[in-house]
Amino acid sequence: MKVFEKSFLQQEPLPAAAIHAVTEVMQSGRLHRYDTTPEHPGEVALLEQAFAAYQGSRYCLACASGGYALYIAMLATGVKPGHRVLCNAFTLAPVPGAIHNCGAIPLLVDTCPDLTIDLDDLEQKASQAEYLMLSHMRGHIGDMDRITAICRQHKVILIEDCAHTLGARWDGRRSGSFGEVSCFSTQTYKHLNSGEGGLLVTDDPELIARAIVLSGSYMLFDRHLAAPDAADIAALAKTTPNYSGRMDNMRAASLLGQLPCLDENCQRWNERYGVLSEGLARIDGITQPVRDPREHFVGSSIQFFLPDFNQAEIIAFVDACADRGVQLKYFGRDEPQGYTSRYDSWGYLGQAEQLTQTNHLLEQLIDMRVPLTFDLDDCQLIVDIIAEVLGEYV
Repeated sequence: MKVFEKSFLQQEPLPAAAIHAVTEVMQSGRLHRYDTTPEHPGEVALLEQAFAAYQGSRYCLACASGGYALYIAMLATGVKPGHRVLCNAFTLAPVPGAIHNCGAIPLLVDTCPDLTIDLDDLEQKASQAEYLMLSHMRGHIGDMDRITAICRQHKVILIEDCAHTLGARWDGRRSGSFGEVSCFSTQTYKHLNSGEGGLLVTDDPELIARAIVLSGSYMLFDRHLAAPDAADIAALAKTTPNYSGRMDNMRAASLLGQLPCLDENCQRWNERYGVLSEGLARIDGITQPVRDPREHFVGSSIQFFLPDFNQAEIIAFVDACADRGVQLKYFGRDEPQGYTSRYDSWGYLGQAEQLTQTNHLLEQLIDMRVPLTFDLDDCQLIVDIIAEVLGEYV
């Protein structure tokens, strides 16, 4: 009986350059982002400058977490208590949590079989809200041409949640370059790893000015390198609250050391994803979401469906895989487990509309993390174990 012995939670060590940079920050004692010197602008300011250049954006703000970046992005675009914000029904809890944190009301949009937002449902609901928080959930990018057209037609402000698509593209254009503002996560299991962290990008000078003040800049506007003129930000200082959520120099230093490796790592993820996807495609009883050829994704996780099995059988299958070292997540469980929860378990949203198509997909949906600590042979072994375990049910 084959058994997989590596951990699905183990990340690669940070590059030597990142470790050295973090050590230098710790030795300096200058951990706070605004604790700078005339000779050195600080690692957070340098990270914002470097990430804006990588993303092709004019401005960038580094935050304490991806969820905090979403929260600040909404406030900076004008979301207020009672506003309705369109949102994928298939997403993770920090997304509706950020909407709720603004006092706004998530308006959930159904899900397509390719795990992207249902554009027909979005178009039908677009007149009921002024904002769309679009999650590229688990790295699946929807038809951005049609999404942006719907937003323009209905005057909906698009906020992109790119936690799972850093380094990905739609039809050659970077994910995160379509919205008025876009947010990325640098939490441990994302494409850059600072434990916790978030990055917000935009080309709008007024939006980034509000975001900088909201994030807790005090009067230190001139210590931002990827920002408008400090005088333009200062005009907001007395009318905009401080919701302290800054990134610190230590985390920024770790990210600066990783950013040059990002595109290479995206390619490495896709090599592993390719072995897994090709192997799963040969297993009877498994189907996979179809990928649009315009989508250049990053395969840091993989999803598949078990359409011929009921909930009890799928839970038994997941448990049997776990017994052999393969850790799978199942979105069809009645109760939240770990990072996985369904929209109908977010009770703070009130009585959620039942979305039949989303429910049907989640009842079949399996999710698996693809760590870079796995090699290609590891990926093939995982496929072999899944095939053997599923064979017991066929």
